[in-house]
Amino acid sequence: MPTYAYACTACGHRFDAVQSFSDAALTECPECGGTLRKQYGSIGVTFNGSGFYRTDSRSSSGTKTTGESPASSASSTSSGASASPAPAGS
Repeated sequence: MPTYAYACTACGHRFDAVQSFSDAALTECPECGGTLRKQYGSIGVTFNGSGFYRTDSRSSSGTKTTGESPASSASSTSSGASASPAPAGS
């Protein structure tokens, strides 16, 4: 169950409360009876690394996504092997 931080707007009393997601937020200060305000801090998630790519969440079916369709990549490899490069400067 998550822990929520609360602060009283009247007396400044601060405390943490362990509540279920389905529980209603606390509204009354246990010290003075004033209005409570839920406090939000930093989250416990950090993203480390060089970056994220669109293929990170895809299944690893063994095929690479190169932007070419399978038919065009197959035809380019068969014709590309016999083609010679054009001479420079002509």
